Amino acid sequence: MIFKRGKKQTYWIRFRFDGRMIHESANTTDREMAKDVERKRRRQEELNANGLQERRFSAPSFEKAAALWMEGRRKSKSAKTVSIAVVSLKHLLPIFGKKLLRDFSVEGLLGYQDMRLQDGAATRTVNLEIGTFRQILLDSEYGECWRQLRDKKAPDGRKLKMLKENKKAGRALSLDEEKRLLAAAAGLESAAHTAIVLSLNTSMRRDEIRTLRWINVDFDRRSLTVAKSKTETGEGRVIPLNATALAALIEWARHFPERKAEHFVFPRTVDGHVDPMRHADGWRTAWKHALRVAGIRCRFHDLRVTCITKLAEGQASEQTIMAISGHLSKEMLRHYSKIRDGAKRDALEGLVHQNVHQPEIEVTAALAVSSSRIN
Repeated sequence: MIFKRGKKQTYWIRFRFDGRMIHESANTTDREMAKDVERKRRRQEELNANGLQERRFSAPSFEKAAALWMEGRRKSKSAKTVSIAVVSLKHLLPIFGKKLLRDFSVEGLLGYQDMRLQDGAATRTVNLEIGTFRQILLDSEYGECWRQLRDKKAPDGRKLKMLKENKKAGRALSLDEEKRLLAAAAGLESAAHTAIVLSLNTSMRRDEIRTLRWINVDFDRRSLTVAKSKTETGEGRVIPLNATALAALIEWARHFPERKAEHFVFPRTVDGHVDPMRHADGWRTAWKHALRVAGIRCRFHDLRVTCITKLAEGQASEQTIMAISGHLSKEMLRHYSKIRDGAKRDALEGLVHQNVHQPEIEVTAALAVSSSRIN
């Protein structure tokens, strides 16, 4: 039998075979498709009971299943949701593309997680990729393959599960780290330097920078308008360009004397050919090189955190910072703003000059007290 269940009214199948009750989701809201899932599930049990297997080539490759899945995804999901899946598949397909859906193993997927972490991918990124893999299987007729992978243990005792994500917003670079990073990026023949300067001086996200077009840049008014953003409040916000950001964009514009308003500021380059109507994928190679030369470890997102932190340390109002960065709430602002210890100390030391009683303390005496034992 088939029946609906849950808020999403998803169909489930239930039948008894060889004394066992098969009770599981059909992962569809379509009645006819649910019936088909039930028939195939019964067929699978019959084959297993008789020691038979369906012919191997009947199972599609992951690449084929992913293509069909993405086709339906583009029709029913938002552009942002689709873009996440596209990015995930860029990493999944080279590894799993030719593999048949029924041939996956827990060891293989755990090895993929380990490999991506070793490559420097964030745990959230890896989780998004595994989540995409999971959804492709569940939305196909081989959903049972995922359930088996989920429940099975690898030889080392590990089970496939989502990794613990870092909930911290990131960190703010020190002034010395910022100088070293900019110096390292300045020597590159790449858009990376301009992108780094923009993020540090506008708090723009990586994708906001990548999707920027020349029509969004107003050199006369020394400002730019964010076209696409992660949040609704972020889209369409106007960000004034300080002298540093403006100079970087003017210098970058000289590379494109024939630029048009609809062209991307950071166009895609393939085999030396520049396509101004497609934006760049990013600056992964140049970014990693700059980090290595500068001798620091951080994410590109940390540049945004650094900018917001400096704005907060400079006594900019919360409303001003939110307008520049495109945050939804004061809670998110506090989450991102990492006031550094040096700025806190300077602020508190500034109170000394406002106090009626200003004690004179020798540094050596203070150190002596801090090192003495309290009885």
